Amino acid sequence: MQYTEIMVRYGELSTKGHNKKSFIDRLGVNVRKALHSFEQVKVHAQRDRLHVELNGADYDSVMKRLKLVFGIQNFSPSIKVEKTFEATAKAAVQMIEEQVDKPITFKVETRRSDHQFAMDTFEMNNKLGGYLLEKFPEKLKVDVHNPDLTLRVEIRLNGIFLSSETIKGAGGLPVGTAGKGMMMMSGGIDSPVAAYLGMKRGVSMEMVHFFSPPYTSPQALAKAKQLTERLAKYSGSIKFIQVPFAEIQETVKEKVPEGYLMTIQRRMMLRLAAALMIKRHGLAIFNGESLGQVASQTMESMLAINDVTSYPVLRPVLSFDKTEIIKIAQDIDTYELSILPYEDCCTVFTPPSPKTRPNVDRAREYEKRLDIEGLMQRALDGIEITEIHPGDDYLNQNEDVFAELL
Repeated sequence: MQYTEIMVRYGELSTKGHNKKSFIDRLGVNVRKALHSFEQVKVHAQRDRLHVELNGADYDSVMKRLKLVFGIQNFSPSIKVEKTFEATAKAAVQMIEEQVDKPITFKVETRRSDHQFAMDTFEMNNKLGGYLLEKFPEKLKVDVHNPDLTLRVEIRLNGIFLSSETIKGAGGLPVGTAGKGMMMMSGGIDSPVAAYLGMKRGVSMEMVHFFSPPYTSPQALAKAKQLTERLAKYSGSIKFIQVPFAEIQETVKEKVPEGYLMTIQRRMMLRLAAALMIKRHGLAIFNGESLGQVASQTMESMLAINDVTSYPVLRPVLSFDKTEIIKIAQDIDTYELSILPYEDCCTVFTPPSPKTRPNVDRAREYEKRLDIEGLMQRALDGIEITEIHPGDDYLNQNEDVFAELL
């Protein structure tokens, strides 16, 4: 069957009251970005539905992209027919013949936005349902409460549209409707999952990645960028901000007692993320901390580290255990990348016995030994920003090294 459009149904957008229009407009923008490579496709974001006109584009390829767009509850491939009962019945028979190979229950569900059409929804349901029962007496039985198949009929001004398949979408809210967040992006398992969950709640993420050459390798940087590419599929593109961190780590290692190295380094990272958030008009900082998972993720450590900023620090995976985080990482195709053995700057300077219950006052006292403003300014002066799109390939730039590891 040659589908002519995909009918998209909204999820939580239906509860957004006066803000509903802005949410739908944003979803329309995100869908257009996701489908930008299909030049013939047209997207119409309307109050009750979003319609994707295929105009000959491959349905399966378009569907794969739509599945990744947050804010979509589900969608259905549809065919357009003339505004007559005869044309509707003919298309419905073709759908049943192609899709039903054993006895099932069904119902017809009609929506009518063209109120000038001769038949109302009740008449269309009854007449089309009766016609199909006569045509397929051995295959079909009516069940209006819990049918195996629902044949949906939409009577619009420009034609009648039929669909019989409902495909689950990504849910959540359209990326960008909840403002911008700065994601502290390592090369590990947790931070990409945290970014994904934040994006699912409508946050437009920018990735802040700290790198420390020569202590961290080009491959570690490439891995972080490739993880960002995986996440860009959900928003169209993501800005990746790499922050040089070697001078800060060297200085902290030289002037701070070993037990507080990690705490002071994290405080510096959070200061830098907050500075970038302000500069780039963000609203919150995100990270991949999971409570109690490692020494820096006790509540005492979080208190000591958060001391440097009054801005919100949001932790989407805070209450998840590792197996739950890994499951999501596998589902979103970041896990295999995350476990590639490249050390990021969070691991190369980790002391053997970091403080799990650091004292805030002591951390402040140790920081007096540092030129914090100078260190931060030099790091901020050295940032590089890359716009990362779905399909960008950073691993092949280092394919020889990657091949050795894989």
